[in-house]
Amino acid sequence: MSTQPEPIDFVREKVRDDRAAGRFGGRVQTRFPPEPNGFLHVGHAKSVYLNFGIAEEFDGICHLRFDDTNPVAEDVSYVEAIVEDLAWLGVTPSGPPRFTSDSFDQLYAWAEDLIRAGLAYVDDQDQATISAQRGGFGQPGVESPHRNRSVEDNLERFRGMRDG
Repeated sequence: MSTQPEPIDFVREKVRDDRAAGRFGGRVQTRFPPEPNGFLHVGHAKSVYLNFGIAEEFDGICHLRFDDTNPVAEDVSYVEAIVEDLAWLGVTPSGPPRFTSDSFDQLYAWAEDLIRAGLAYVDDQDQATISAQRGGFGQPGVESPHRNRSVEDNLERFRGMRDG
């Protein structure tokens, strides 16, 4: 018989540490957040079993939360297929499916809070420029020229994105 402790992955280790410290009242809540713009593939299985497995292992809950950040482009047939696939895999979400788009108003309010606090800004450069400035392996990123815009200017631009 081995006296070695059972190996544990870093996620479960973090959950155990949080519970031992009494964080979140010992409550464990995870989520599986697929995008409803395609079918599940084998790569999703690891996330399914990790998130639902940790919830089950620690007597927690796991929500199915569709990451529908562009709801007009999503197709309900993918939502239905993902729900069916999860049942086929033998996992049951805690409650009905949720959608990121249901929280857009709250997320928007939080974004404005971050801008007002000086912790976020609007970078309206094109995608290629932003990607190039991001840096990469062995190459540091480049600071955006828009990083130091005023809070007022950022709020105006951010609100224009919503209204425009």
